[in-house]
Amino acid sequence: MKGFIVIFFNHWYIMFPIAACSAAGIAIVVERAITLRAAASVDKDELLNFIQSYCIQGDLQKAISAVSQSKGPLSNIVRAGLVSVANGNGPEVVQTAMDAVALREIPRLGRRIDLLSALANVAVLLGLLGTVSGMIAAFGAVANLPPADKAKVLASSIAEALNATGFGLMVSIILFAAWGWLNSWSSRVIDDVHEASVATLNFILVNKAKILKR
Repeated sequence: MKGFIVIFFNHWYIMFPIAACSAAGIAIVVERAITLRAAASVDKDELLNFIQSYCIQGDLQKAISAVSQSKGPLSNIVRAGLVSVANGNGPEVVQTAMDAVALREIPRLGRRIDLLSALANVAVLLGLLGTVSGMIAAFGAVANLPPADKAKVLASSIAEALNATGFGLMVSIILFAAWGWLNSWSSRVIDDVHEASVATLNFILVNKAKILKR
């Protein structure tokens, strides 16, 4: 460990940027995980049951109040549709209201996730750059050494240079794994939001006449 720390500071001009990529990636993972967990915390089946129950009873205001108590993309989209129905708008206007909110809310779920892929690529390229620059410096350093010392100095210098590639690859692998995990998670959350939004819209439009009569 001490050896790596020494190498880290000896090659700070490469190691620090790789560490910065790692820190930025960790920050993105934590922020996105919090956002996605909050969005996924809404039980879509339970929310839909509440909405359908209140709508069948003809109490749109209670349905709107129930949806307003939870925060997240799904709640915001559904609330927009319910408010539009309460205002007496037709099917096209209701769908437009929900689509407008969806266009604002859904992209937020996948925001900054692709930056992890870019940071992973930058980290591995920085590692390769560190190895190349280190080897160039190593060969230059042994040029004027006695033959007996060249092999030892060259082997030591190359080993230090390869640490840059190892560090870059380690950071890159972790960031790529986090990128795949968050992409999969955000896709599941977005699919749930779409499914629940469409189910709510269809229910409202099919039962709109009954709801408004009551």
